Amino acid sequence: MTFDKVKEIIVETLCCNTKEVSMEARLSEDLGADSLDAVELNIALEEAFSIKIPDEELLNFKTVKNIVDYIDSKK
Repeated sequence: MTFDKVKEIIVETLCCNTKEVSMEARLSEDLGADSLDAVELNIALEEAFSIKIPDEELLNFKTVKNIVDYIDSKK
């Protein structure tokens, strides 16, 4: 399932608690992601799902759901 893999990557990249990561969780406000974290997260997601995420799309990722929806749309 996409969410489970994204959650695993977020926990590893942002060093946050798995309980904090939900579909509604906001990347910066709830999970503490800053711009450097966003770049690292982007690289990890691209590698894990074998996709390319353009920078302009990355700016649209405000919640975990945004990431999951984007990845699902590229499958």
